[in-house]
Amino acid sequence: MIRFLTAGESHGKALIGIIEGIPSGLGILKSEIQSELIRRKQGYGRGDRQKIETEELEILSGVRAGKTLGSPIAIQIPNQDWKNWQEIMSVESESQEGKIDVPRPGHADYAGAVKYRHFDMRNVLERASARETAMRVAIATIARKFLFDLGVQITNCVIEIGGEKDSSKWNDLIDLARKEGNTLGGIFEVCATGHIMGLGSYVQWDRRIEGNIAKAFMSLNAIKGVEIGLGFETARLMGSEVHDEFILREQGVGYRSNNSGGVNGGITIGEPLTVRAAMKPLSTLRKPLSSISLKTKEKIEAHYERSDVCAVWSAAVIGESLLALVLADEYLTKFGGDSMTEIKERVFEWKKKAEKIFF
Repeated sequence: MIRFLTAGESHGKALIGIIEGIPSGLGILKSEIQSELIRRKQGYGRGDRQKIETEELEILSGVRAGKTLGSPIAIQIPNQDWKNWQEIMSVESESQEGKIDVPRPGHADYAGAVKYRHFDMRNVLERASARETAMRVAIATIARKFLFDLGVQITNCVIEIGGEKDSSKWNDLIDLARKEGNTLGGIFEVCATGHIMGLGSYVQWDRRIEGNIAKAFMSLNAIKGVEIGLGFETARLMGSEVHDEFILREQGVGYRSNNSGGVNGGITIGEPLTVRAAMKPLSTLRKPLSSISLKTKEKIEAHYERSDVCAVWSAAVIGESLLALVLADEYLTKFGGDSMTEIKERVFEWKKKAEKIFF
């Protein structure tokens, strides 16, 4: 199974990631990872930080001659902005500059300071920052390549920005929010196709694939809701309007619709796997909300450093990465195998047998 860890602060020297469990023999290039990192930076409403970070990276271990070795893969992404924060973010010496004692509404600042007993909330926001997701995208690119070699593709689309579904109005809404010193959230959808029926399980609560998907998406900064298929809409409809009827296709049993989003009873059914996520407006506002100085106990405007106005397009790319990590782990859980050759053989045999269960 796949395990991964990330480390690093938003303005620290670098982000570090380690992913373990990727089979040997998978072709992966640094340029493929960087391409996904650049996709993550894009989208209308992003801030100046995206112009600073070039997303150069280095693969430190686990890959030789363009192929994975089966051992842990380590990646490093230097933070280009670190040169402007060396004193503030020094590992050894303490700087009074950059200290924060005023929490932002909606951010991890205050709860994190209480939990970890930090009197400088810089210690919280640096790790709670969405900058960490750059490394998740980097290591997930390897999982995406693994899935691609098995015939699985993952895409995304943005559905709403600030409650507006008409995409022709989105840029104007973002411009208005920027002018007002505000931020906007939205809804995006991620879809996987080409995967097999039979990933996940109903036999234990923690093996249901929709549970693992929801956990992955809810771990993304600013995500406040996740649904699969029709999701919350199913609660407003009759059963006859929700459940996907079976039909007979040339290649076997199929479905008339895909309201379930590709999952029934904790198991993938071979139909497109659709995941929708709601992203709240970012919590750092150029026109800050009211807060309290934890040092003076006085009412004061919340801390502002810099922020995007809207990052929904970026979140959608990260969503692809999160789904890739879940699906790759499910493939390895089901089929095992230490090399791509071994896994491909097992997946191919499963596909042949699954199509002939009833015929």
